[in-house]
Amino acid sequence: MVRLRTSRFTFAAAMPLAFVGTACALAAPAAAQQSVRAEPTVQVTGAVTQSLTLKASDLAAMPRASVRTESNGIVTTYEGVWVAEVLKKAGAPLGNALRGAALSTYVVAMASDGYQVVFSLGELDPEMSGGQFLLADRANGESLFGETGAFRLVVPTDKRGARSVRMLSSLQVVTVRK
Repeated sequence: MVRLRTSRFTFAAAMPLAFVGTACALAAPAAAQQSVRAEPTVQVTGAVTQSLTLKASDLAAMPRASVRTESNGIVTTYEGVWVAEVLKKAGAPLGNALRGAALSTYVVAMASDGYQVVFSLGELDPEMSGGQFLLADRANGESLFGETGAFRLVVPTDKRGARSVRMLSSLQVVTVRK
């Protein structure tokens, strides 16, 4: 028989481990249900006039684009929205506004697993560099999901896919200070 002392910490230490494990197991389904219900989002924050939190339905309502990539002989067609359109919606300085101090602005693309890639704002602006970067929510006609995440930043002109950020969770716009 376990003898209880007056300290609540002693009581917790005396509790059988099976009971503690059962309590944790009972709490897990509720947490899993909450994460299933939450619709994935990608945020645009930082040096913009309006921070955005975009869901797949928000991206679906924006002008759509697609790119085709090939990696190790596997061809994938991604669909989504040009990153420049998303940044314009947030009020980042693009087009004619991208001059002077604005040229020292960069964007950190962050994934939910901590992976980060940095792009200059100039290279993301098709009027400046001619390159197009896609915020994809579909691949080969199917919604992105699972280990790839709901969103991916696709850089179709890169020779390697290291800057193509899967599990994209945010785009943070940052201006370098002098």
